[in-house]
Amino acid sequence: MNIPRDENGVAHVVGLSGGKDSTAMALALTEREPRPYTFVCTPTGDELPEMVAHMTRLEGLLGQATVRLTNGTLATQIEANRMLPNVFARWCTRLLKLKPFGAFVAAASPAVAYVGLRSDEEDREGTRPGGDYAPANAAVKQDFPLQRWGWGIDEVRGYLAARGVSVPSRTDCARCPYQRLAEWYNLWLYHPEIYASAEADEAKWGHTYRSRTRDTWPAGLRELRLRFEAGDRPERSLKLMERDGMCRACTL
Repeated sequence: MNIPRDENGVAHVVGLSGGKDSTAMALALTEREPRPYTFVCTPTGDELPEMVAHMTRLEGLLGQATVRLTNGTLATQIEANRMLPNVFARWCTRLLKLKPFGAFVAAASPAVAYVGLRSDEEDREGTRPGGDYAPANAAVKQDFPLQRWGWGIDEVRGYLAARGVSVPSRTDCARCPYQRLAEWYNLWLYHPEIYASAEADEAKWGHTYRSRTRDTWPAGLRELRLRFEAGDRPERSLKLMERDGMCRACTL
């Protein structure tokens, strides 16, 4: 594809997950540091409908389409790896997000890769040399605009509110070993067909997405569904999710 470049021939590639941080970063970059950008996302084929609609609206605000980078889908990678992702084998993020993003910016070099990590996430893996986002190509530089601007969670939320941009409560995969009990509850409640598909995954592979030691609720989605159907609500998890916002397992 024809990648736009600045006057020095450098491509500026923005990783856009659609979460609040990358959304704020992408929109603010066009205002604060205008230059030709290429916005890329790494869909897994397991996004919720509200996330798909959000990305469409975001493309309108940015005034250009995002480049969709894929390395199969979550479903095809589960088949290829013959296992469900879990907290000990988080191959999904590496194969479906980091690998295609890294290959794209390497092919676009010389390039700057923009990553939406905030100023209050300095110790998060990925910001350190050799972390998740460390480019293998010396002609690719990393930039963390939110950290340069001193933007923490309050600044991100304030900016999005000022722009009138609402981000869905879940922007990652619909099924993830890192998601909270409340997110499984909401998936069962609002998207029962997707929940049923994840339940079928567990039956096929003989493993659960949820860790058996994470909490006192059932790990298996079938048993969890029976609790939900009986009227049990994970009240504490729902309150924590409302207070803390969405999961940060994936960032591209």
